[in-house]
Amino acid sequence: MRRPRRNRKSEAVRQLVKEHRVYTEDLMFPLFLTGGTNVKTEIASMPGIFRFSEDNLLREIDSCMNLGLRSFVLFPHFPDEVKDPYATISYQENMYLKALREIKKRFPECCLMTDVALDPYSSDGHDGIVVNGEIVNDETLIVLGKMAVAQAQAGADIVGPSDMMDGRVGFIRDMLDDSGFTNTSIMAYTAKYASAFYGPFRDALDSAPKSGDKKTYQMDPANVTEALLEAELDVQEGADIIMVKPALAYLDVIKTLYDQFDVPIAAYNVSGEYAMVKAAAANGWIDNDKVMLETLLSMKRAGAKIILTYFAKEFAGKVKYF
Repeated sequence: MRRPRRNRKSEAVRQLVKEHRVYTEDLMFPLFLTGGTNVKTEIASMPGIFRFSEDNLLREIDSCMNLGLRSFVLFPHFPDEVKDPYATISYQENMYLKALREIKKRFPECCLMTDVALDPYSSDGHDGIVVNGEIVNDETLIVLGKMAVAQAQAGADIVGPSDMMDGRVGFIRDMLDDSGFTNTSIMAYTAKYASAFYGPFRDALDSAPKSGDKKTYQMDPANVTEALLEAELDVQEGADIIMVKPALAYLDVIKTLYDQFDVPIAAYNVSGEYAMVKAAAANGWIDNDKVMLETLLSMKRAGAKIILTYFAKEFAGKVKYF
């Protein structure tokens, strides 16, 4: 008689036969940059996550590095007065590019990823240029390309186009290569869905659209086959890593891309997924640590090699691997 329980009879045996593990090295920690000095402002809808001025951001990264967490993705919080409809400040000298240079100067061994999209810099709050109420694709690519080159010049190891404009991976790859940044990687937000799970993130950056929504460029949550098309295009255009966002509600999409493509798959465990765990744990309804571990393990099991998660520092400080 087959008795599968024999392989569950003790913790030592369970560890021997464990099929998947999550390591600190698998995780990338999203960080939020804001202006000023000595600023550390908690985001109300994301307990334990803060906006940092550059000085405190460097201290936070130092703390993470000491825990063995070495990969970060940085998002900027700009005041409205520097924004315009064309996101011009995104590729001009600004606090974000300055912070990238400082991070790589102080922590050259870290892996630093950037965000390539117009919404943090645009007065319209959209990921592309808005003309007569329409998000125009090809005009946006020019800004995205300039932004990616400026970020590579500042020291980015990976640029992350999160805008979902058609053709942007190829356009950015060409501009990076033409500018001498052939070694700068691209992590494409390949299957980025028009999700309700992004709310706390938009609170963090004050980046919600001023009008309309993002459904003409972000994917319909009902679609999986479309993710295969997006992935095929991104890989053909030069993406080194492809991402699914959100993660927890789209584990099937992660698995589908993992089965079909031979590039690393990333999953973004987004702000709303994080906030739900924190809110339920604060009410005593669930165990924060156990749910955190189970959630991250589900993404790894589905095929994600890299997990962008707000739990990254917490994980590294508590368990290192699971």
